Amino acid sequence: MTLVEAMILGIVQGLTEFLPISSSGHLVLMKHLLEIQGNGNELEVLVHIGTLASILVVFSNDIKVLISDLKSKKNQSYIFFLFLASLPAAIAGIWFKDYFELLFNDYFIVSKALLFTGLILILSFFFKSRNKKHNIISSILIGLFQALAITPGISRSGMTISCALLMGINAKDAAKFSFLMAIPVISGAGFLTFIDSYNNFSIPIPIGFVALISSFLVGVLALKWLLNWLGKGKFHIFGIYCILLGLFMMIN
Repeated sequence: MTLVEAMILGIVQGLTEFLPISSSGHLVLMKHLLEIQGNGNELEVLVHIGTLASILVVFSNDIKVLISDLKSKKNQSYIFFLFLASLPAAIAGIWFKDYFELLFNDYFIVSKALLFTGLILILSFFFKSRNKKHNIISSILIGLFQALAITPGISRSGMTISCALLMGINAKDAAKFSFLMAIPVISGAGFLTFIDSYNNFSIPIPIGFVALISSFLVGVLALKWLLNWLGKGKFHIFGIYCILLGLFMMIN
């Protein structure tokens, strides 16, 4: 893998991690188009760490508010809901880690997963906000949707935000919860991959650095753009793109 290819993959990750169009699916597609072999899971985690940093930057004020007043019952409940929502993906990631890693090499499964993502996003058009608040049931359901999105081609943000919208939570709160709950999951995945490959990490440091930084910088811009876009109520439009991309991958 060259530095240019690493930058391209980082940019793709930064754009697609927050837009509900599946970053993992796009990474699989780009690796296929660029004919890049190997390093799939390691690179996946590196660029996800880059976008994790994007979340920490964009939501820094929200995170500070949560941490600065831990005695508040409202903050305690919100943190508990975030923890609860993170559990399904953490459990699935640990127990089925090897299985999900194999899926990154299955081009056809990724294409079908993109079609599924597109369908859910289009259906989200009919999910009307009722200004509901997060609770135990909504947190568990959103968490299960996040666990489902470990499958490459299924968008994590698309699944979790759509589920929140289905539960009657408004788009702004749905997006905030979706991205904050990604923090422990991405952190855990990065830690596990680091432990697994500590002695034989196969990606050269310069290439890994370029991929990480490019995903971070583009991720900040993409996340800020998406938060503004959600207010326009056009989340479902991304579903059309996912279906078209899934069909393209199936015939190529």
